Amino acid sequence: MHYLLRFKIIVYFLPVFCVLQASAQREIYRPYHDDMPYYFGLTLGYNSSYLHQLKSNHFLANDSVLTAEQGATGGISLGLLATGRLSDHFQIRFNPTLMLGGSRYFTYTLGSTAPGEAKEQKQTLPTTIVSMPVHFKFNSDRIDNFRTYLLFGVKFDTDLSSNSALRNVPNIIKLRKNDFGLEGGLGFNFFLPFVTISPEIKFSYGLTNLLIPDPNLKYASVFQQLQSRMIIFSIHFED
Repeated sequence: MHYLLRFKIIVYFLPVFCVLQASAQREIYRPYHDDMPYYFGLTLGYNSSYLHQLKSNHFLANDSVLTAEQGATGGISLGLLATGRLSDHFQIRFNPTLMLGGSRYFTYTLGSTAPGEAKEQKQTLPTTIVSMPVHFKFNSDRIDNFRTYLLFGVKFDTDLSSNSALRNVPNIIKLRKNDFGLEGGLGFNFFLPFVTISPEIKFSYGLTNLLIPDPNLKYASVFQQLQSRMIIFSIHFED
């Protein structure tokens, strides 16, 4: 009777034991990937950008515009990726990216209006940005086929939709074409047999005052300074 009970216990728990053993002996994909001096990849992402504002003295002293609130619509990001090894935990990365479809806008409440003019006004500034960021990455130790990383770096942006060349267009905010800024973020590496998939969130802080001041333009004279702010969600497909 005891032998039969032992046999049943072995039969019941043998599959569980096999599953645990399989988990403990999980295959490690591309274990020498981090020893490569460099590798390449592609980037797909979603970005949301707005203009951080600093109000001017004209706005505080004048009641023609009562409020000016910033907003943004998101766009997609398409990029290339080149990563070089510096040490066991540090890498340098170049990620040129084209950002399409997004726009930044301001919603105004006017204190005084002309006949037929609405009290609420919205000015939309489309953006098509070519971004050239260079990042330093700090990688955690790899756990099986997973690890995390932090990144920090600088960027240089060119807005292909910049309206800085517009002349004699009334009340249109004009922005500089080029921007320089800082970036930081967090990501995860998932190592698969033939590719590494890396979801990432990144925060971008422009340092350039993008506003081209013009005290004669009602909507532009509200601001003293406009700086770019951006949140970028990306998925990198790395070799």
